[in-house]
Amino acid sequence: GTSGRKKKEEDCSHQDLSQKVVDRLGLELGKVVTKMFSNQISIDIGESMRGQAVYIIQSSCGKIDTLMKLIMINSDKATWSSREKVVLPCFSSSRQDKKDESHAPVSEKFEANLLRVTGPDHPIPMDLPAAQIQGCFDIPMRAVSLFPPKRTATSFPGRLNVEFALLHRERRRAMGVNRVILVGDAEDQVAVLVDNMTDTCSTKYYAVVKLLYARASKVYAIFTHGIFSGPAISRIYNAPSEAVGVTNTIPQEDEMMHSFKIQVTDISMILAEATQRADNSNCLLLTNLIFWSHLPLLNAERSNLYLVK
Repeated sequence: GTSGRKKKEEDCSHQDLSQKVVDRLGLELGKVVTKMFSNQISIDIGESMRGQAVYIIQSSCGKIDTLMKLIMINSDKATWSSREKVVLPCFSSSRQDKKDESHAPVSEKFEANLLRVTGPDHPIPMDLPAAQIQGCFDIPMRAVSLFPPKRTATSFPGRLNVEFALLHRERRRAMGVNRVILVGDAEDQVAVLVDNMTDTCSTKYYAVVKLLYARASKVYAIFTHGIFSGPAISRIYNAPSEAVGVTNTIPQEDEMMHSFKIQVTDISMILAEATQRADNSNCLLLTNLIFWSHLPLLNAERSNLYLVK
């Protein structure tokens, strides 16, 4: 248990998600005022956090997101909070989690060190871009995953009673795909692409074309984090897929206005359960089926699905 009163805190990155999480936990948002002036930022915590367990909800969206995380954590430590956990619905990634070349930096380690020195007990990220990022942290991490990594992905379709195939992507640069290879047979199947993140949607576009060329009857796409930068919306519109499902780890109101194909699923229930389990020192292994049970775009196709990762 935790001594003192538990309190949730949020910043300006994703207030709607923060409010949904605290509503599910029966708590209130902390009184935090964030001020931005051009390239300057200040945070004022308008109440005492002394002796309380504090959760900071900070997604990688909005302005100066990484700096905001660090200032929020440091501000709470300055007010003598008893325990501090950082809930990261979408962890910002530089896609440099390994050394591809001799002089290449491992930038994920740098951000992990920045979080460590500000002093949180442990971060709680959701669906990291790569599983090996957990090894960059020198403090305990409790990662929550909606989709398993490729090495365990074959067990996931078995729980859903669907067939499984694998897409191999060849990249020459971080933000581009040169070739997509399908390992499996998608003929006459309703294919469902699953991944933890989509950014410019170039991989998604080529994957959809590949699956339809392999004679899949329909193609859906599901991602945990929908960043949708650059030409992403136009690619979604032009891709011959039925729909694109994402969670609300990042605000998607503007994107939904520009594309009828984008459908958003709320994951506040999963984040609320994760914070509760972390507070009680329980295991954070959450069933992946929670996410699937809240996807109306697939309900009509449930009997003939073909999972592609």
